[in-house]
Amino acid sequence: GGGGAMTTPLIAGLGVAAAALAAQRAVTMVAAWRAAPMAMRRFYEGGFEQSMTRREAALILGLRQSATEDKVKAAHKRIMVANHPDSGGSSYIATKVNEAKDIMLGKKKSETIF
Repeated sequence: GGGGAMTTPLIAGLGVAAAALAAQRAVTMVAAWRAAPMAMRRFYEGGFEQSMTRREAALILGLRQSATEDKVKAAHKRIMVANHPDSGGSSYIATKVNEAKDIMLGKKKSETIF
């Protein structure tokens, strides 16, 4: 067997390069996250329940369940500006944000599965 000795260092080198690239990408993402204003990094990640509860509505808006009407409206506006369908945002997310506002303001009953 001839060239077998060369393959191992090459594979190891590629592994190191891939790990370095992944680490660099992670550091860049963390730096971008840290540089982003607070409003941009505190949005609910999702994983929506079948029918929205008050708890989920509060999570989506980034509020406590006991938030005042003014805080609910301000949070709703902030998220809608950041995620408006006209400026490339998701209309599904916009619908969920609107639903969350309605539940928090008592305009739509939050349904339970019980």
